[in-house]
Order: sequence, then C-alpha cells, then structure tokens
Amino acid sequence: MAFDHRKYVAFKPIAKTDRRWPDNVIEKAPTWCAVDLRDGNQALVKPMSVAQKQRLFDLLVKLGFKEIEIGFPAASQPDFDFCRKLIEENRIPDDVKIQVLTQARPELIERTYQALEGAKRAIVHVYNSTSTVQREQVFGLDRAGIRDIAVNGARLVKEIATRYPDTEWSFQYSPESFTGTELDFAAEVIDAVTEVWRPDQGQPVIINLPATVEMATPNVFADQIEWICDNIQRREHISISVHTHNDRGCAVAAAELAVMAGADRVEGTLMGNGERTGNMDLVTMAMNLYSQGIDPTLDLSGMAEITEVVEACTEISTHPRHPYAGELVFTAFSGSHQDAIRKCLARRKEGDVWNVAYLPIDPFDVGRRYEEVVRINSQSGKGGVAYVLERDYDISLPRWLQIEFSKVVQREAETEGGEIDSHTIHRLFEDRYLKVHSDWALRSYDLHRDDEGVRADVVLGTDVSPVRLEGRGLGAVESVSEALENRFGITIAVEAYDEFALGEGTNANALACIRLTANGQHCSAAALAEDTTSATLQALFSAVAQAVGADMPSAEQNADLVHA
Repeated sequence: MAFDHRKYVAFKPIAKTDRRWPDNVIEKAPTWCAVDLRDGNQALVKPMSVAQKQRLFDLLVKLGFKEIEIGFPAASQPDFDFCRKLIEENRIPDDVKIQVLTQARPELIERTYQALEGAKRAIVHVYNSTSTVQREQVFGLDRAGIRDIAVNGARLVKEIATRYPDTEWSFQYSPESFTGTELDFAAEVIDAVTEVWRPDQGQPVIINLPATVEMATPNVFADQIEWICDNIQRREHISISVHTHNDRGCAVAAAELAVMAGADRVEGTLMGNGERTGNMDLVTMAMNLYSQGIDPTLDLSGMAEITEVVEACTEISTHPRHPYAGELVFTAFSGSHQDAIRKCLARRKEGDVWNVAYLPIDPFDVGRRYEEVVRINSQSGKGGVAYVLERDYDISLPRWLQIEFSKVVQREAETEGGEIDSHTIHRLFEDRYLKVHSDWALRSYDLHRDDEGVRADVVLGTDVSPVRLEGRGLGAVESVSEALENRFGITIAVEAYDEFALGEGTNANALACIRLTANGQHCSAAALAEDTTSATLQALFSAVAQAVGADMPSAEQNADLVHA
C-alpha cells in the first residue's frame, strides 16, 4: 500500500516540566525581518528580475520594515548585482539594515563582504546545518565536525568585517534544521559561535532558530525556544530570532508561541511565500497583533497595494480566503452572518471599541470598503438583502418585507447559480414592488378631515383615462380602501404598512411599504414619492392591482370617469 502511515515516527516532545510560556501574553511586536527577496525569491519557479526586486524592496521599506534580507549574493550573480545596486544608488534608508545570507564557507563569506562594501548598516547571516539527519546522511560528520564549521565561519565573519570599518555590522547565525537538532547540541554550537563574536562585549548578535522543516506542533517549537533561551550563554546580550516554515500549516502559530517563549525577532515573508508550503506570513502575524490592540510597527493599511505588488513580483495569486488580504475574507454570504453584521454596524458609534460580529477587525483599516462585507447568493438571508438596499440605495425595509423580498432574491440566486450583485437586487425590488402600471398611477389626492373622519378624493390612471375615487374612513388608507372596495366590489384588509423618510441625495423623500389581502389574496407593494401620503396611497394602489388585475376598467365601463 502506497499510503502507509507506519513509515513515519511521531516527533518526540521536549521533556520540560518548567515551561512558563503558556502563561505569557504578547504585549508588543517583535523585531521583524522580511526575507521575501532571499528565501521567498528562492522558492519561485521564475526568480524575480532586478526591477521586481527593487519594487518589492521599496514596498517593504514603505511598510516600515527595518531589517530586510535582500539575497544570497555569494551564490547568485543577480543577487550580488542587486545588492550593489541598492548600495551604489543609495536606495537604502539610513534606518534600514540589509541582511544577506551565506553558508559558513570561506570563499562565500569573502564574496559576501565584497557585495556589501559601502553599506551603512548590514547583517551578515551565516549558517550551517546541525540536525541529526544532516550530520549523519548529508555531511557524514560528527558533532565536533559540525561545530567546527560553525566556529570557523564565525571567525571569518568577524575577521573580514574589520576590513570594512565604515559599516555598522551585525552578525547572525542560524543552526539550520534547528527543529531536528538535539537541544543540547544546538546550545553547544550557539555558545561556540557567540564565544567568537562576544555579544557581551558590544558586538550586535542575532541567533536565528529556524524551523527549516516544521516537524511538530507549535507548542513543541515553543518549548524548544524557551529551552534555548534558558540554557545558552550570554542570552541577555543576544537577539533570539525565529524563522518558521509552514509544512504543517502552523508557521504563524509557531512564531507567535515562540515570541511568548522568549523570541525577540521574527523572520518571514509577505503572504507567506516560501519553499514547499511557505514561510511564516508576516501580514497575518502582524495583523493578528493589530487585532489585539498591539501596534505591529508596520503600516498595513494599504492591503490592496501590498497584494498587487506581491502578486506582480512573485507571479503568485493571493488566495481569496487569505487572512486579512484575500478578496473574500471580510465577505459574508450566510444570512445569519449578514444579519448580525448589519445590526452591529447599525449600533456602532464613531470612536467605539471595535466589536462587530464575524468581523475581527474593521475592514476599513486595511483599505477595504463596507460594500465588500455583505454579498448575496442563495445562502443569504433577509439581513444581507436589507443591508445592501440600505447601504447602496438608502432604502430601509420593514422586517416583514425583508423576509418576503429575501425569498425573491434567493430564487433568483438559485436560478442563476451564483452571486447576486447590488444592481440586480435593486432591479428585483423595483420589478416586484415598485413598478407602477400606468392605469394605477396616482395623479392627485385631496384629503378632508371632519367630524366623521377623513374624506378622500383621489384621481389615478393615465392622462387619457383618469379615474376618480371617493371614500370615507378614519384615515387616508381606510378611506381610499373603502373607495376601492366600492369600485371593484372587493374586500380589502390592510395587514401592515410602514413609512420611511429617505436620506439626502435621493429623487424621492419617502418610501411606503404595504401588505394586504384583497378577497383573500395576499398582496404586497411599495412606492417612492415626494411625501409619505403619496407613497402610501401609491403602494396601496399597486398592491390592489395585483389582486384585481393591472388594467383599469375601460372608460365606457366607468360612469365616474373624469377627464383631465
């Protein structure tokens, strides 16, 4: 059998009974290092051109990154040329450190410093693999042999740096495949490297602990980080960094728990582009902090620009459900979700703490429009449909009409088999409720109140064949209903009617909605007009027309025909 779980062995957890990190809370953002231009670029089918690299570098600077890994210049001529371009054209802001990667090999370290000549501030990132499987199956070395590679590399990094005294140097060491390395050996190698660099004597040092391959659950990684922080020498003088990968889909969680466990710094890429299943997603982790009221120290308000640039430079599309950045992440199709969002937004006042159902952050903060929040398909309900009409057309519906009209929209969505846009929803509302047949168009009305109630004198119909109706009742609706009953010999029972004043910028000032039964037939209609009385009477006529037929009786059949 090809699919056989028995070929795998569970990762052995850390025997740690004094873990403290589960009780810790992240209260500030870590130092961020964007590795899009090195790790991310190495993962692309088609590596970035110099122009694409420059565009992405400029974006990272704009977003607020102060440490940016720009490549592996000793291993790639394009990376070398790009490094020189940034330095020689003075494209690196004074408060930004560029970082470059090199293996712990003498010729590569020499070439790395040549690429960095003239830089104001730079991080030389040196690494070698330390894991058990790499030692035994790739290099064929014992622990001492692997440690010597790291130490010799560290010595050369320190030595060559003295040739370039005008640059502010930081040194970074990564025991590659840290998660697969015995912790005591990882600490041994780290201590040997820092013994050479001596961060306690003023040399800035970063120890980067990569989950080169994600091998266990995030809590195990946090245990590893806390153990290292507790057991290495010179910890207080070292910046502990993590670089998580997403093989198990937990890179962001692992990085967050690592910060809780003592990490000071996090490496990752925008949108998580990286080898295999990807790197830690800087956008997601930074926005997670933002959603908890923590300043991420990055400006991610222009999410559309971020996705546009990343997609253009990597030629990888952003998933529509990508956290915070995807096209659909703030979109609700579910009826119950839409109703809850609509009600929460209606109650919210400017300056309130954000607390809206189904929306962990305000979409506006990342440049998204509220128009994108509620979208309609066959799964949507009355709340979503009502929200779209309110948002886009300033039309508020009573609850009974929300329920009724949502069924109309749902039938349309089921027929079409997809999303229903705002324009279509409005068209459906007009066709079903607002359309007025010319024979039933209100032309004028005159209401007189006396001791017996209200006398209504109403004219409707066309210019050619206007019709006068007269009736009495306690109010306008009752008096006009009586006139209609007398004319057509029907029984009208008004079940509900609602009037709404409309906002500025609309052609009408009022909306009326009415539901009634005429000879037992249920009818609903709505009308827009300059005043609420006109709107109510027109809605009444349109509803009755559904029961008696749209065409008014001919002029010859109406003795009380009134000519205009």
